[in-house]
Amino acid sequence: MHILIVKLSSIGDVVHAMPAVAALRRAFPAARLTWAVERLAAPLLLGAPGLDDVVVLDTRRWRRQWRAWDTYRQVAASLAQLRAFPVDVALDFQGLMKSAAVAWYSRARRRIGFATEALREKPGRFAYTEQVAVDRREHVIQSNLRLAATLGAPLPETYEFWLPPLEAEQARIAGQLAAHGVAGAFALLNPGGGWVTKRWPPADFGRLADILWQRHGLASVVSYGPGEEPLAKAIRDATQRAPVASFPTTLREYLALAKRATVFVGGDTGPLHLAAAAGTPIVGLYGPTAAERNGPFSRHDQVVGLDLPCRADCHRRTCQQHICMTMSVALVAQAVEARLRGAEPGRFFS
Repeated sequence: MHILIVKLSSIGDVVHAMPAVAALRRAFPAARLTWAVERLAAPLLLGAPGLDDVVVLDTRRWRRQWRAWDTYRQVAASLAQLRAFPVDVALDFQGLMKSAAVAWYSRARRRIGFATEALREKPGRFAYTEQVAVDRREHVIQSNLRLAATLGAPLPETYEFWLPPLEAEQARIAGQLAAHGVAGAFALLNPGGGWVTKRWPPADFGRLADILWQRHGLASVVSYGPGEEPLAKAIRDATQRAPVASFPTTLREYLALAKRATVFVGGDTGPLHLAAAAGTPIVGLYGPTAAERNGPFSRHDQVVGLDLPCRADCHRRTCQQHICMTMSVALVAQAVEARLRGAEPGRFFS
């Protein structure tokens, strides 16, 4: 049997699909597993154990440069790879028009996606031969596992994440930490986020870095993505005593960095989910999104937020008030302390 996994992006979404794909591999050890993914997230899967093939698409670039001859060549190569081996079942974990189109183009006899009301782009339902109902209130990992369960994959007791080998990246990260004077334990702080509404103020991160240094002897390493370097600089400027380092990383280097971190602090964005998959202790800062559906998954991880009526089903990418990410530094520091001592799961809300 050949199973096509369609989960194109984003970084966090790809991470959240990994336990379902691992469950499929355990249920069907002899099956061929192929994963279709966007270029930006592909480094997470290339070389990962358990996959037989990875089909890399670059739909964003293709749309921008649709007149270029090289675009047509790349599209043809990717689509040919998609059909290189007959596909028996295509599972669309994305729920978008383009992901449904990939499942349809594979010519799979069975094309399975989520129920129409759970789809982000509902016309995609026309590409499916079967649909699976899920509870929108449960964690997205559980929803993905339910999709895999339609093929007979049992729901696992623990989540399994396939990560690529990181030996070279670990060596480079060790060199970067040494070059920036980080010799011992450190906290990994991530101020960025795809939505501005998911970001905690850099000045508060700076004050938190001082507290972590004073109370726990933790230096801070600030991670940032493209265009987010000013956020890292703002944290360094706001820090008065603690040693703070920051440097750019690739996706794989970030995984290697997260594996070394004592604790991660940041909002609901790709770096949080990558760190969680790497086994890093997490303190998640949640505003417009629900931790119940998108939160960290270790039973000891902590979530911080404000108890506001407008947070329910918010998901706003812009907001004139934007008060949901104004949780106090003291509250976040309390959550970090609880996570460091391995306390039971908590929700630090005020």
